[in-house]
Amino acid sequence: VQLQAFGGGLVQAGDSLRLSCAASGRTFSNYVMGWFRQAPGKEREFLAGIRWREESAWYEDSVLGRSTISRDFAKNTLYLQMNSLIPGDTAVYFCAASQTYGLRTAHGWEYWGQGTLVTVSS
Repeated sequence: VQLQAFGGGLVQAGDSLRLSCAASGRTFSNYVMGWFRQAPGKEREFLAGIRWREESAWYEDSVLGRSTISRDFAKNTLYLQMNSLIPGDTAVYFCAASQTYGLRTAHGWEYWGQGTLVTVSS
């Protein structure tokens, strides 16, 4: 099983960015997928999750209204669209997979991608 996150980079405050996570190695139809981030010296923070099959999503307050999680069945890919980026969004962003809906911490997720760095300059 492999989750590979990509799409990070250096952007300016106010910009938008779409992260992608390519999933392979198994069928994720019964899983939920999630996005997390981890800034230097901080714990890994949940951002958003989505059921792979039903596109039912939930968000953490820090990104609610600024981010949209989605997935593409045909491409087996998860996305996180982030808008109105601020320097506080600077972190390594990870995707993950779990069989439990509604998790809001890093515990309980079975599979993790390697992370992609997002740097937001002011």
